[in-house]
This record gives sequence, C-alpha cells and structure tokens, in this order.
Amino acid sequence: MSHTDVQMAAERLLNELERAIVGKRQVLELIVTALLANGHILLEDVPGVAKTAIARALAEAAGLRFARVQFTPDLIPADITGATVLAGATGEPTFQPGPVFANLVLGDEINRAPPKTQSALLEAMEERQVTADAVTRRLPEPFLVVGTQNPIEQEGTYPLPEAQLDRFLIRTGVGYPGRDHEVELLMRRAERAGDRLSLQPVLSRDDVVGLQKRVEQVHVSRPVAQYVVDLVEATRNSPRTEAGASPRGSLALLKAGRARAAMAGRSHVLPDDIKAVAEPCLAHRLLLQPDQWVRGVRTEQVVREIVGQVPAPQSVEPLDQQARHRPLQETWSQPSGRPADPNATWQAPPPRPAAPSQPSPGSPGGGYVPGNPSWGQGFESQSRSLLTDSEQVVGSAGPEPASASPLIAPRGERETQRRAGPPEPPRVS
Repeated sequence: MSHTDVQMAAERLLNELERAIVGKRQVLELIVTALLANGHILLEDVPGVAKTAIARALAEAAGLRFARVQFTPDLIPADITGATVLAGATGEPTFQPGPVFANLVLGDEINRAPPKTQSALLEAMEERQVTADAVTRRLPEPFLVVGTQNPIEQEGTYPLPEAQLDRFLIRTGVGYPGRDHEVELLMRRAERAGDRLSLQPVLSRDDVVGLQKRVEQVHVSRPVAQYVVDLVEATRNSPRTEAGASPRGSLALLKAGRARAAMAGRSHVLPDDIKAVAEPCLAHRLLLQPDQWVRGVRTEQVVREIVGQVPAPQSVEPLDQQARHRPLQETWSQPSGRPADPNATWQAPPPRPAAPSQPSPGSPGGGYVPGNPSWGQGFESQSRSLLTDSEQVVGSAGPEPASASPLIAPRGERETQRRAGPPEPPRVS
C-alpha cells in the first residue's frame, strides 16, 4: 500500500460520509484524520448538529462494528466494560462483554455519568484493553471512542477530568450549517422515504488497520519534530496558561500531522500539516489562568496565537532526499601485507570521484582530516523548499527569529551542535 492508496481511500470515505453529513467537509476531514491516526475524538456542540450521526455514519462507511452507550447518572462501569454472569444452561460463570468491545464506541453525553463510570474508559482508550475480574482482555482492532457532550445545560453534569480529556486525540465542534447547505439537507430528506439513511461500506476493518499502519510509515524530519516541541513548549511558557500540553500532546500532534500528510498523498510531514491540526489537538489540553478564564479567553484562541507566533522551519528534508545530500564516507587504513613501519604517519586515502553514496549505518557522514579547521562544516541538512512546488533544493534555514509575542517566553539562542571528529592518531617515534 502506497501513500497514494491512503489518499484515495480517504477520499472515498469522505465522499461517502458527505452523503449523510452536508456542508461539513472540514469537520469530516478532521474525523478521518483521527481515524487514520488511531486516536479518539471528542465532539462538543449544541444538540441537533449531527454529532451522533457523524459517529454512526463513520462506522457504516468504514465497515466498523458500532456500539452506542448513553451516559446517564445511574450508569455503572460494568455497563460499559462487561461483567461475569452465570450461564442459564450450565450455571457456569461466563464473562459477558460490554459495548466497549466494538470497533467504534459512541459515548453519547459522556459528561452526564459520574467520574467512576467515566474512568471505566481510561484503560480502554489508552491501553486498548479491559481488566475485569482480574482478567485483562484485549479490545478489537481498530478501536475508536467518539465522545459527545453538550456545552450548554450543564446542570447535573460531571465535567471530564483532565486525565480523560488528555486521552482524546482531537476535540472539535460541528457547528450550524450554512443556509444553502441546510436547504440541501431538507431537499435530500424530502426525496428519501424515511429519516434513516444507510451508507455503503467503502472500507473494511482490515483496510482501516492497514491504513493506520501505513500512516506510521510517514517520515518525520528533525526540523518538524523540533517545531512540534516548540509549539508545545510555548503552551507551557505562556503567561495565559496555568498548565500547558504534556508530552502526550506532542505525540498527538505528531500522529495527527502524519495522518494529514498521508491523506494528502505525501510520504513526509510538512509544517503546514502540524499547523492544521494544532488547535484541535492542543486546545483541550490547556488550563487557563483564572483571570484569563474570567475575561472569556478560550484555549483555542491561545493555541491560534501561538501557532501564529512560533516560527516554522523554512525547509524540511523528505525521506527520499536524505541519502542524496550525505557527504562521502572516508575511512582510515594501512596497506595490508606489509610490516608496520614505526616511522609511518597517517595519510589520507586518494580522492574518490564525486558521486553520491550512502554511508554505512553507525558511521560518521564524512572523513576526519587532522589539522583541518573546516572539518564538520557543510553537514547542515538540505531539502526541498516548502515555499514553492518546484524541485529546487535549498539549504537549511538560519537561526529562528526571536518571538515578540507575550504568549511565548524567550527561550534564548540555540547553539549549533557540531559533530566531534575522532582524535588524531599519535605518531610513533
């Protein structure tokens, strides 16, 4: 399976979902991104905007086994994970799996159950397993939790703890449709014979697992990884936040960026992929200062400003360009078959033709020449420019400019690390 296959499969899935969900292409792309990244989704919006319909449509179009749990104050953990019951015929204790043993589990109004019941999903969402009666059982693959909650009518609800919010890969809303899209929605309903719209499965469970494994092969360059860390560190150092995103947030941002790159048919992640998923991946992981909360500042606004202020790398190195720019490897050797000369000195081997070659694993990228002060220079990575679609290879970017944003604490100048060459062999007198 190639990255083009991932792009085509995602396009088929999105087109099928749009048969049921009208005018929400960007939201659906984000949902499919989480599915390919093997992450959970939290949909937070007012009633009646198709949150439940999106989850059900995703399960039907992707060929996944669907289960729905309506969270209520009297729900207990065994109603989700399952329990051991006595079989009617034999009377033997038998474990009855709960609805969590499905591929896509919809936790509807997830904030209306008490914390004890909410915590029943923690192990399932993180480890993809359930422990009941001292026995650990693996959940099927793929496994995806779609939680919904209503931002209004908060009476009698139990806000999700930060530990559970942190386990959702993304949080997003749906929003009201536009006027034309809502008219189209009404016309489609008028042409149907009922409320229920059945979608055709365009993928299977094995296809989804294969797509998720392919996403794990998307290349991430060091500049992109550093950019992810810079964004997350900025959320921690912001004067508006009491607590920023954790390393789990960095991993979530990386996973979502990989999935978005694969959906675009690329084999490597661009900074634009990280920017596109930064807000839904990081906003629900921040805790605002009390004064900011009183002023009505939202975490989405903080993340948006941070993305606008943290400098992105000007160039990254795609996977297929790595070997092309590596310098030749030079090795030291003495002529074989001759006795050791006590007065011999080390001499560099004769120059080789200037042709690309890939050094062996674990060896340095170039030869060490004693007394040459310029050794170690020229190893900066070169890559394709992100600013244009041309094939021009550009050098690495210069030092990152200091940010003047009040949200980002100064980090100081970064020191350029050079490779330390091997010590010069001593002369034998």
